[in-house]
Amino acid sequence: MSLKRPTIADIARLAGVSKGAVSYALNGQPGVSESTRRRVLAIAEEIGWNPNGAARALSGAPSHTVGMVLHRPARILGVEPFFMELISGVEAELSARSYALTLQVVADQPAEIAVYRRWWGERRVDGVLVCDLRVDDPRIPVLSELTLPTVVVGMLGESAELVSVWSDDAAAVVEAVEYLSALGHRHIARVGGLPELRHTAARTAAFEEVCRRLEVAPALTISTDYTGEDGARATRRLLSSPRRPTAILYDNDVMAVAGLAVAHEMGFSVPADVSLVAWDDSVLCQLVHPPLTALSRDIPAYGGHAARQLLDVITGLPASSVQDETAHLIPRGSTAAPPSATGRGA
Repeated sequence: MSLKRPTIADIARLAGVSKGAVSYALNGQPGVSESTRRRVLAIAEEIGWNPNGAARALSGAPSHTVGMVLHRPARILGVEPFFMELISGVEAELSARSYALTLQVVADQPAEIAVYRRWWGERRVDGVLVCDLRVDDPRIPVLSELTLPTVVVGMLGESAELVSVWSDDAAAVVEAVEYLSALGHRHIARVGGLPELRHTAARTAAFEEVCRRLEVAPALTISTDYTGEDGARATRRLLSSPRRPTAILYDNDVMAVAGLAVAHEMGFSVPADVSLVAWDDSVLCQLVHPPLTALSRDIPAYGGHAARQLLDVITGLPASSVQDETAHLIPRGSTAAPPSATGRGA
């Protein structure tokens, strides 16, 4: 008996059509008649060519799989605890319901949208989780048009059709700046993330507003790509400036740890000369010396809540957008009152 794996050419020969027609039929694309599509799918299943995928495309049977596409460099995902913790929470919820997670990393948004179209056209997933919401995000209308079950991890707004699970980034920024101000800091800077992300924009707006209200100047935000390298460069720039800040707020833990290393490298003491605050607490924040003051929340639970909402959308249960836990400040050894005007500080 031959062990040769069935191919599209085998299906085309048995169906009496071209390989292009077979491809159209298998991928749910226009270009073939419905009778030809049914014949091709039946032959594909009969000879064992991707039988599950073909049957799902024809029958609409569930795949018991959830998809997540991430438009970030893979090297960042490997070192940033946030996504690892988020995915662990998603996986825990899905596995409890006998669902699997398909994860794909892409280079840009057009590629991400193409993946959604292919996955849904081939019924490879029953729904998707969407991360890193952008300002005027082009993915949202496409997903609505596809009617692909979707939950967005991030704040969409009240008028959005899709369900979202989100956290109040603005409130967390306000808590961090008010704490630093109460310590006596009047020159606070921020090392922010990608400016096109909606949560980054919300944090920046809140940072500027609370600094104005508390008369903290100059409310400078330096944008980065979330990497330790970019965080280190931003920290060197801030600590080399004529009016260096007495406190710095970072948009993730990796950059805060890199910033701590730069401060030590440049001869500054933390927190005697400069206070540092990290966003999203992690083991990294607790292992360095001094341990970093951080904005903390239960990220695995956040991922689990998003997965639970998506499964409700998939199964037709009532689902609506949910505001999750707001990150809260955990003071540690990296923050203290600023240096006096007669000391080393600005």
